[in-house]
Amino acid sequence: MSQPTSRFIDRVYDEHHAWLRQWLCRRLGCHADAADLAHDAFLRLLLKPVQPVFDNALAARGYLRKIANGLCINLWQRREIEQAWLDTLAAQPEQFAPSAEHSAAVLQALQEVGGMLLGLPDKAAQAFVLAMLCQMTDKEVAAELGVSDRMVRKYVARAMLGCLQLQAAGQAGQLYAGQAD
Repeated sequence: MSQPTSRFIDRVYDEHHAWLRQWLCRRLGCHADAADLAHDAFLRLLLKPVQPVFDNALAARGYLRKIANGLCINLWQRREIEQAWLDTLAAQPEQFAPSAEHSAAVLQALQEVGGMLLGLPDKAAQAFVLAMLCQMTDKEVAAELGVSDRMVRKYVARAMLGCLQLQAAGQAGQLYAGQAD
């Protein structure tokens, strides 16, 4: 199918935007967040190359609710990561506090790694966190997850590859930004 037509998007927006914003507001308890995520949901619908077919209003709302639910989960995960970083900073003596720029860069990197880990199978993400952050041995991680040492190494290698891909993408973005200056 082709990209959604402007008339299709206009119709879905007109018929369901207020409902979606209210649904998100009840879910999030915040009008500003609800408005932002409703906007993002329709932006995704607009950018999605396949036009969904809605037989009725319930189908349209179900589709929008599915998109919005994923956006809510992403928002909560970003906030959880941000709060963990802020808690870590608060525990540090003031003289060791990073600059605002460094803090923002670390937070962005943590969110990217968090997103990458969410894209992995649960055991692979858990193995990476246990091995890297908790500094558990392969044997300890294997016992915790009920897998072999070899599988732990595969899981960690897969997550490390994801980290390297994030790093390479970040470096490519920096090179591109440097060329634009």
